[in-house]
Amino acid sequence: MNRGLGRFVGAVPAPRPPPPERCEMCGTGIPVEHGHVVDLEHRALMCACRPCYLLFTARGAGRYRAIPERVVRDEGLAEFEWDELQIPVGVVFVLNGQAFYPSPAGATECLLDLAAWERVVAGHPLLGEAEPDVEAILLRRDERECFLVPVDSCYELVGLVRSTWQGFDGGAEAHTAITGFFDRLKARAGAS
Repeated sequence: MNRGLGRFVGAVPAPRPPPPERCEMCGTGIPVEHGHVVDLEHRALMCACRPCYLLFTARGAGRYRAIPERVVRDEGLAEFEWDELQIPVGVVFVLNGQAFYPSPAGATECLLDLAAWERVVAGHPLLGEAEPDVEAILLRRDERECFLVPVDSCYELVGLVRSTWQGFDGGAEAHTAITGFFDRLKARAGAS
């Protein structure tokens, strides 16, 4: 016999599945793995179906730019170069001359000495190859890694940190997620 309020409630309905993702340009359904387009006017990333993505791959496409898929790995910075940049964290991405690091609060900007950055770029040509607005340089201090990545990869890392970080040092779940993210980047860089 059912006692208490439970007898009035009945069976709990199963949770609804999330709605399918849609292209933010034309509304077509898109797969989980899909491309992104940057809206330069609003500084926003947009999910895009393949046809809409391809419309904005050429330079001079106006307000929108497709985010390239290339990932290139290079030797990371030496300790003295990190010291010269005075970046207080171990993972940072540089986009359009601005430095950001993933944190539990989101993408956090840190000051970047542009003169020091230019000196470091002179010793690492890959650092100067990122396409403005759509690619970034992702640096990892402890592992001495450097990647040229699509900007959406940087925000994927930010999302991982936000969703898994616990306590002062992040905890095991965050460290595992971050390591997995960089392992996937290395695999993508090796495949390109």
